[in-house]
Amino acid sequence: MLKQRVITGVVLAVAFLGALFALPALGFIALTAGVLGYAAWEWSHLAGLESTRSRGLYTLSVLVLGACLAAYLGYGQNILFAEKSRSVLLVACTWWAVAVLWVQAYPSSAILWGRRWLCLTMGLVVLLPMWLALAGLISLAAGPQLVLSVVLLVALADIGGYFVGRAFGRTKLAPRVSPGKTWEGLLGGQLAIVMVVLGTGWVMDLEASRLGMWLALAMVTGLASVLGDLLESMVKRQRGVKDSGTILPGHGGVLDRIDGLTAALPVFGLGLSLLYNRL
Repeated sequence: MLKQRVITGVVLAVAFLGALFALPALGFIALTAGVLGYAAWEWSHLAGLESTRSRGLYTLSVLVLGACLAAYLGYGQNILFAEKSRSVLLVACTWWAVAVLWVQAYPSSAILWGRRWLCLTMGLVVLLPMWLALAGLISLAAGPQLVLSVVLLVALADIGGYFVGRAFGRTKLAPRVSPGKTWEGLLGGQLAIVMVVLGTGWVMDLEASRLGMWLALAMVTGLASVLGDLLESMVKRQRGVKDSGTILPGHGGVLDRIDGLTAALPVFGLGLSLLYNRL
């Protein structure tokens, strides 16, 4: 199982890096639209849809809505900094703030989102802003580097949380949702982010004010990634499944790999948009 997980992880990493740095921005956006579609397919199952037809219709609906929203926002090199894009990301981040309460209150909170149509609607708010934030980031001059930075921040929060949680974890973070996550692990993930960002800032010789803003944005992004992970765990627990799918040997489904990014990308995108002129 571990060998299979490692092989799949290496293949995914190589494919992701190749696409990120080799494809033009529009090519990468088109490729990630495919990932969005498959994530919607998995979410439809978590929400309770069973038939191939109904799941296909939901997947198609997500892609059509994504295309409509992209057309409304328009496309340009600095689209992330446009007022329309910022408003969409602000709405998404506000929703994620509410999601914190849902995760903490589970299973009682399931009365608010547990019905099939409500969970399907929640999938739109989880998936579409993630893809739009990704499209906005990759359209920037330093797009590939920024996208890679978010992925690394999510990885740092996850890896730091895992090892510190195993060594020192005592206080459960959300025991009814993910019994393995602890407050100590959360702090460990944040510590890993702080160390890497400070080290990077020192190498790049960033002035203190700019480094402080990058550090704040990185830490908030890392916290958001944990929330994205917990939210998917909550939905899977409600559905009674361990993984969102089986397409990735040793890893589960696509949603299991991008759950942290569902919250981290909109948060990072909004933060970058608001702080861009000062970073």
